[in-house]
Amino acid sequence: MSAFPEVVELNVGGTPYAVTLKTLLAEEGSWLQDTFGGGSPPPDLPVDARGHYFIDRDGGLFRHVLDYLREPARYTLPIGFLERDRLRREAEYYRLAGLVELLGKQVPGCITVGYRGSFQFGRDGLADVKFRKITRLLVHGRVALCREVFGDTLNESRDPDHGGSDRYTARFFLKHVFIEQAFDMLQEQGFRLVGSCGSGTAGSVSENLKPGVDTEENRWNHYNEFVFVRD
Repeated sequence: MSAFPEVVELNVGGTPYAVTLKTLLAEEGSWLQDTFGGGSPPPDLPVDARGHYFIDRDGGLFRHVLDYLREPARYTLPIGFLERDRLRREAEYYRLAGLVELLGKQVPGCITVGYRGSFQFGRDGLADVKFRKITRLLVHGRVALCREVFGDTLNESRDPDHGGSDRYTARFFLKHVFIEQAFDMLQEQGFRLVGSCGSGTAGSVSENLKPGVDTEENRWNHYNEFVFVRD
């Protein structure tokens, strides 16, 4: 007979949970099965002041552990989930081999980053080019993939969610204009640059200039795109 009730009350890193014993024991060989599957509680399993079994791990991420245990074959990460590495460490601690394997897999795909910008000039015109000025970083690709890579830095205001996460968009842009930061985020998620292209001079002296843009700078408008792929 098990020493644990059908519904086990837990305190994981300060976050309370109530979960069935069947769920805790779902994966063979896991730490949870070893801990809660015996005839009596392990002597090193602490209990908090309310009598709940205490697990000194990340309380917020434990809900993903439970979601996986309830339906391992159907479990998927939430859209835009940014804590894959931390969740993998939790899965390794709990010895959940299936979840570790799932988190090690990366969905293949393609993301294009583009920007429209100009070169900022000083008082001496071409002799005093100061820096590249980017007005906006555009992101094109599958919605779920873009959210996974860019997370909270992704601005979706021009393309509200009118469909499933498997749809594609060419209307996302980033909340910042640091192209190197965008490249770093893509590299961290396993993407590699496979191609790029750029336009030539696009401005015209006769165009109405925006405030703060001089005639020479307007002549040096350009548009570049960079294609990243994850196999």
